[in-house]
Amino acid sequence: MRIPAVALRGMTILPGMIAHFDISRPRSIMAVERAMGENQEIFLVTQKVTEQELPTVNDLFAIGIFAEVRQVIKLQKDIVRVLVEGKKRAKLVAFTDEQEYLEAEIAFLDADVEEGLIPEAKEAMVVSIRENFERYGKVNGKLGQDVLRQVQSMTDLESLMDYVSNNLPVHYVEKQKILEAETLTERYEALLTLLFREIEVNGIKQEFQKKVRERVDKHQKEYILREQMGLIREELGENSESEADEYEKSLQKLKAPKEIKERIRKEIDHFRQVSGSSSESAVTRGYIETLLELPWNRKSKDNRDIDHAQRVLDDEHYGLNDVKKRVIEFLAVRNLTGKGDSPIVCLVGPPGTGKTSIARSVARALNKEYVRICLGGVRDEAEIRGHRKTYVGAMPGRIINGLRSAGVSNPLMLLDEIDKVSSDYKGDTSAALLEVLDSEQNSKFRDHYVELPVDLSDVLFLATANSVQDIPKPLLDRMEIIEINSYTENEKFHIAREHLIAKQMEKNGLVQGQIAISDSALRNIITSYTKEAGVRGLERKIGEICRKVAADIYRGKMKSARVTAQNLEKYLGREKYRKDIREKEPQVGLVCGLAWTSVGGVTLDVEVSVMPGKGEFRLTGKMGDVMKESAQAAVSYVRSVSGQYGIKPDYFQKHDIHIHIPEGAVPKDGPSAGITMATAILSAVCGRQVRADVAMTGEVTLRGRVLPIGGLKEKLLAAKNSDIHTVCVPMENERDLEDISKEILEGLTIIPVEKMEQVLEVALV
Repeated sequence: MRIPAVALRGMTILPGMIAHFDISRPRSIMAVERAMGENQEIFLVTQKVTEQELPTVNDLFAIGIFAEVRQVIKLQKDIVRVLVEGKKRAKLVAFTDEQEYLEAEIAFLDADVEEGLIPEAKEAMVVSIRENFERYGKVNGKLGQDVLRQVQSMTDLESLMDYVSNNLPVHYVEKQKILEAETLTERYEALLTLLFREIEVNGIKQEFQKKVRERVDKHQKEYILREQMGLIREELGENSESEADEYEKSLQKLKAPKEIKERIRKEIDHFRQVSGSSSESAVTRGYIETLLELPWNRKSKDNRDIDHAQRVLDDEHYGLNDVKKRVIEFLAVRNLTGKGDSPIVCLVGPPGTGKTSIARSVARALNKEYVRICLGGVRDEAEIRGHRKTYVGAMPGRIINGLRSAGVSNPLMLLDEIDKVSSDYKGDTSAALLEVLDSEQNSKFRDHYVELPVDLSDVLFLATANSVQDIPKPLLDRMEIIEINSYTENEKFHIAREHLIAKQMEKNGLVQGQIAISDSALRNIITSYTKEAGVRGLERKIGEICRKVAADIYRGKMKSARVTAQNLEKYLGREKYRKDIREKEPQVGLVCGLAWTSVGGVTLDVEVSVMPGKGEFRLTGKMGDVMKESAQAAVSYVRSVSGQYGIKPDYFQKHDIHIHIPEGAVPKDGPSAGITMATAILSAVCGRQVRADVAMTGEVTLRGRVLPIGGLKEKLLAAKNSDIHTVCVPMENERDLEDISKEILEGLTIIPVEKMEQVLEVALV
């Protein structure tokens, strides 16, 4: 039959379905009007492409619906709303071009295609559709109970499939598939496939919605609770919430291991719970801030240029070749291996020799952050390891504070005056340093306050000490010792000329051209105004000159000054020290000995007098226990060899021996004056003179063997400064002469001795 037709866009109408749609195309409106003018019958077919304005047969689906127009309503802007009821399936055969409206030639499809379905099969199909539609109703939730009850009451298979299809809110393409199914079996399979898919999709959708809802509910609950807490804290005048938020932001930016971040997050959560006015809040706040400020994984980029490091060290320090060599070796090894394992180097030497300043130069050469920790007088273990949080006023130890101030985990850390740490009832400080300085343990150093392992393996530790003897043995075992010896006069001169004068000029506001210090004046300051192993006193004297010149320039008395040996007294006063004047002629019972002190080497005169008496033995000059025992050994040795020198056996019972070392107010001790006292005693007993130009150092045994000593460089330097040209040293110290500069050895005759007989042969006239 021929019938008016309307092409639907995005919509498919099934049999038994009552639906409305809006039309605005003139041909569609004329088709509806034509249908209303005749018997209200119309053919509705769906477009394949919704955007097509003038569709052809190829643009439409082949199967449509024969429908009855129930109502037509004209709306604004030439839009017509049509209410229709689907009646039968029909196939589009062709369009006719005779009318102004769209007229279609259609053929009805047989509603009951003979398939040979038995009644039991149809009943099974009905039951299957009912059950699956009920399942769909449970997961969808939008279907009313009336629809579900209606489905359960229907028994006709075709009516049931049409009703279910009409109540499924699915895409029009899916409904078109059901519409195009010719047989009941095809329609049943299409409907059941659609139901299965919708049940699964809606199930997954519900599961996602449930998870999202739970998450939203949780966040909503937390938000409400936080708002309530914020309001309560506001009423109480507290501001902990904003602080906790700031900590959270800092935590997100923090570069640290995962376990460290988890611990900090727990502490922040705990901080939120405690009252802001309680003491626990202050403790937790300080703890969190400490953890956030520590440089867990933050490192500075080191300078790997060996030539740059060498230039920096050479520019800032004269001499100190061993230290410079060790720094360059460390840098070369690290560049080759790529590892950050750092040695623990201890610089040992007298005060003022540049131990602390060399550490600062090393940091500058390697481009490392510099941290100085002074250990002098530290006697509480908690100063190193920190206090536990349970104590009032607890704080981290000096190591952790040093890391925090450096801001990186690989600084250069100077442990200054490590030989001056002490211990008391609160703990052994040197024992607390063992874990810090042990490269096998310090990768997980635990501070009592932080309570978390801190990696110190990337820290380059440098330590300084004045004496190796005062460093505890377990601590000494973990460090590499580099000795910085006393400076010679020539070294002091170069240090003053190249570094100290410029430094003091800048410190005292003088510029180039306002002051000049001659070389002769510098040498006079070194010999006559200072007496030290280092250059600290020398720097003070140069500073004193600069201050006086600055005062005169400021008053307008002069524009510049030149300091020479002739006008040096004007700035520094009379000479403070005179060069030791040795006896010109040989003396009986007077021997020059050499000693090492913390400020360098010195000469010591040992005087021995023998007088009639009862065989008493007397020691004066404030000698220590070691030196007293050396004196007793020396007396025993002299008595054992007295027969070789024509001394009567009863001589020592009838004479008293008195050993004296001048400068009685100065404490003296050490194991290197044995041969000096033995020579002086034998000289006094025999009445033989001792050469005035000979000095000696070494310990003596009862059998007359000469034992080795330490501090050979300082002792030889003291002999040279005192115009002594011959020095007796123990044979075993002969190899140490290779490490002493030619500048010191020049003009000295070094005689290695193994027995006292050799010493006496050289010294006695």
